[in-house]
Amino acid sequence: MTHFDPSPLAPRRLGAVNWLGLWTLTAKEIRRFLKVYFQTIIAPVVTTLLFLAVFALAIGRASVNVAGVPFAEFLAPGLIMMAMAQNAFANTSSSLIISKVQGNIVDVLMPPLSALEQTLAFAAGGVARGLVVGVAVTAVMALFVPMTMYAPLLVVYHAVMASLMLSLLGMVGGIWADKFDHMAAVTNFIVTPLSFLSGTFYTVERLPDGFRQIAFANPFFYMIDGFRYGFIGHADGSLWVGATVVAVTDLALAWVAYRMFKTGYKLKA
Repeated sequence: MTHFDPSPLAPRRLGAVNWLGLWTLTAKEIRRFLKVYFQTIIAPVVTTLLFLAVFALAIGRASVNVAGVPFAEFLAPGLIMMAMAQNAFANTSSSLIISKVQGNIVDVLMPPLSALEQTLAFAAGGVARGLVVGVAVTAVMALFVPMTMYAPLLVVYHAVMASLMLSLLGMVGGIWADKFDHMAAVTNFIVTPLSFLSGTFYTVERLPDGFRQIAFANPFFYMIDGFRYGFIGHADGSLWVGATVVAVTDLALAWVAYRMFKTGYKLKA
């Protein structure tokens, strides 16, 4: 016979950080996009290559040089960054809005996870998708465009920080939105315009002074400018200013997302 211990089970002590819960939620977010990899990884690679083909065929045949390099080499880092940013945003925004619409957001709110742990887990999932897409796009694009790294540390820094920025922005948008139409508005009127007007397809040095100042006020410009410098060794703006703007923007968005989870804004109502 087995010995039965009638003493009650002691409550689990999680400590200052619930590492198991943090990792579990992070793994859930990563597995969510890996399960549909054709849509979340392969599709962005194909879309980015189409952008490259269209612009390279339309402009590249004229042997145009931008910032001292062939146009295709100038364009490639911007396209990679745009793919990473859009997919990091899509990962967190879709996860939260779908959970809210389907009513299973309670599955995230009930476990013993603090607001900070929830923020970190969702953000990490978005960053993971952004980086995976970035690596995949770079690997495939290298078959068509020479890809050399002038400053690898800057490439890594801006890849991580830009993915984090859009991941956090997706969290804020996903929590704020009540339905898919609201989320589409954030994508169409904030993310897409800031992406396309950030110097992805052109150098801001060619813009008139007024429009150049507007570009310098766009945080998306700095994440693309620093990332591109890491590949071709040319930047339109200050690298130190850019790195600082990206970091400060990430901190501000992280605080907003944290407060949304902390107060239960549009999550616990």
